[in-house]
Amino acid sequence: MTDETLMETAERACENAYAPYSHFKVGAALLTASGNIFTGCNVENASYGGCICAERTASVKAVSEGEREFAAIAIANSGGGLTYPCGICRQFLYEFGGNDLRIILRDDEGNIVVHTLGELLPHGFKL
Repeated sequence: MTDETLMETAERACENAYAPYSHFKVGAALLTASGNIFTGCNVENASYGGCICAERTASVKAVSEGEREFAAIAIANSGGGLTYPCGICRQFLYEFGGNDLRIILRDDEGNIVVHTLGELLPHGFKL
């Protein structure tokens, strides 16, 4: 699975987002250590606390199917530019991917940008 292919999968997942309040759609494609891909999109709600990010949607789908080790996640949005995972998503991803989880993004020029989760969350919490 190439970074480009994973990003294209995230971009397709973005189309399914439900974002009537922010109008900012996000899609994610999560690659597990076993090679499976799970997609997710953000789902907003009038009760803002009930909203869920694309990254956590993909993660919950993976975990509910028995996957516990994540290798990479691509994140795309409807507005262009880089979309980094929020703090809650970073910690959530850390539980299953640790410092080495690859975060794949696309910039305004169409270039793939890759970070590790350890760069974005240098001191993640784990029991």
